[in-house]
Amino acid sequence: MNIRVELQNDQSGEVFSKKLLNIGNGKIPVDSSSRYIIFPTNFYRFTETKTKLTVKVFPNITQNYKDHVWLSERVVLVVKKNVDVNEMNFQIQNKIVGELMTYISIDSVPNQDDVDNYPTEFLNWLGLHGLPPHNTQLKIASVIIMLRNINQPRFCNGTRFAVRKSMNYVI
Repeated sequence: MNIRVELQNDQSGEVFSKKLLNIGNGKIPVDSSSRYIIFPTNFYRFTETKTKLTVKVFPNITQNYKDHVWLSERVVLVVKKNVDVNEMNFQIQNKIVGELMTYISIDSVPNQDDVDNYPTEFLNWLGLHGLPPHNTQLKIASVIIMLRNINQPRFCNGTRFAVRKSMNYVI
């Protein structure tokens, strides 16, 4: 397992990183009946809702969304479905001031014989791992993550960027 956790000016980053590596390397005990990992009690904090989680991780986002240092110190690691991630992203986007730009993926098939097999609604519904949703909405100053690098070796997958300008087909 390849995990890299870096928290600037925070000594707890090394401790957290070691805990993640222990999970990945199978060094955390597993409950014999449920077969779930038994996390150390100080490893996580629960919140009642996703809304409360976003408020806790991104307090005062309305004032701080342009502060790249402030944003670089915050992240939500999610192992749930893309629907949950998209909902949280939508909540955060709504708090950022500015015009919302919408980017739609291609939803047609090149071979007209396949149109019946791959209807537009199905292509729009697909939520594939490693790809953005069909309907991606962004604002200036939104944080985005590079999923695939087409300009190697300048940037690497997982690099975070802030949107500075958005046009019809280019971010």
